[in-house]
Order: sequence, then structure tokens, then C-alpha cells
Amino acid sequence: MDTGAAAERLVESLRVIGPVAVAFSGGADSALVLAAAVRAVGPDAVLAVTADSASLATAESTHASAFARALGVRHVAPETAELDNPAYAANGRDRCYFCKSTVLDAIMAVARDHGLAAVATGVNADDAVDPFRPGIRAGDEIGVRTPLRDLGMTKVDVRAVSRHWKLSTWDKPAMPCLASRVRYGVTITPARLARVERAEVAVRAWLADAGLSTRDLRVRDLGDTGRVELDPHLVDRPGIATALTEVVRAAGFDGVELAVFRSGVLNIEADAAKLRLR
Repeated sequence: MDTGAAAERLVESLRVIGPVAVAFSGGADSALVLAAAVRAVGPDAVLAVTADSASLATAESTHASAFARALGVRHVAPETAELDNPAYAANGRDRCYFCKSTVLDAIMAVARDHGLAAVATGVNADDAVDPFRPGIRAGDEIGVRTPLRDLGMTKVDVRAVSRHWKLSTWDKPAMPCLASRVRYGVTITPARLARVERAEVAVRAWLADAGLSTRDLRVRDLGDTGRVELDPHLVDRPGIATALTEVVRAAGFDGVELAVFRSGVLNIEADAAKLRLR
């Protein structure tokens, strides 16, 4: 997709939508939609809405606020109560459906309070074909707008246009919610989410102190065990397993594993387990 043409089409699509509230997680996709909306209708006609949720890492919330402020956009962070829904807390494969239903309902309500009829999300064309995205169905049912998906813009396109516009998020690694780190069937609780966040922050700090960097980092909650996933060049580095085991145990996990990062690995493992039971 030609980057310049894609950028123009995106701005035009937001111009057609008009004044809009953007469900803004702080990630590359929703950041691009927010920036395009500002270009289309001006910052005074755009509202950035970030869910104040236990599943959103503090660093992500802080970044979202700073990004919106840099664009001159009003930014609000309503509290959401997805953890009050037993279907969400049970952490089945449809967890994201219940999460998005709650969060997007809250964002729609905030949009109405600010006189905005439209809500847009950062769902892209890759998300639309991912079999593990029940949250997209929730958005479709509620009637949110998905300009990236509608234009067929993939993650590669999102990064290209973001770089074209010199957005700080153009190369930002994907950072899904904290609940996505928890193995299916393990109950989601505020304490469990806080433990995951605490462990990831501690691992990042240890790596930084050691002069090491990793693009992708996750601490997966497997129940009593925390699995640290890093870029391949770090996993077999001498001494790192022992050091990170101490770091993650200090964050509250009993057992610790170290593995190469794989996006969506908990979905893959759940499917494999289902096949073994057949």
C-alpha cells in the first residue's frame, strides 16, 4: 500500500466520520487513528478515551496521556468494571468479548456526554483475520467505527503511515492488556494482574541495569509459575535465567520459566491442549 496515499485515505475516512471519540490504548494502531482524526477535523473535535482498568499497565496509561496531550486532544480515562463481570473473570477463550463489551459501552457513554455520536477504534486489517479476537465482535455489535480495518490497513501499513507522520508510536512494540498474559482458565483478579505488571516492570529494570535490551517482553501467568518471554538472543545468555528467576519470584511468583517470546502463545497452547484431549 502506498504510504502517502494510505495516509490521505485515512484522513479522508475520519473526515467523513466527523467529530469522534477514539478508544485510545496508547498503542500504535489507536495512536494513528487519533492522529488522523486530529488532521481530519481538528483537535477540538476529537476526544481520546483510555479505559482506567486494572488490565492496563500504568506505563501504558501514562504514555497515552502524554501522546494525547502532545496532539492537543482532550483526554479522559473513565473507570471500567470488566472485572466485576464473572464471565470476564473466569478467563475463558471469550474473555476479550466481555472486556470489550464493557469498555466500549463505557467509552460510548463518555462520547455521548461530550456530544460525540461516533466512536472509533484501532482495529486493523490483520486483527480482522486473527481467529483469536472475540473483542472485535463486541465492537461490531456496539457499532464502533474501524477506519483502519475498513481501508484494509495492516500493521505494516500502520507503522509506515505513523513513521511518515513522525509519530513516536511508529515502532512501538505491541502491548496487549495484562489479562492477555494469564493462562486461560486461571481466574483474573486485580492482584494477579498487579503481579504480572510488577514482574514485567522488575524484569525491564533488571535488563536496563544490565545494559541489555529486548524488543518483546512478556511475563505470562501460568498459575503459580511466571514465564518470562524475551527476544531469542537473550534466552540462552549465561546467568540470565538465574537472575530473572530471583526477580520474578520477588514479584510474587513461586516458579519461574524462561522462554523465547511468541505472540499469542497462550492461544496456541490452549488449542494444542484441546487437540490432546480429543
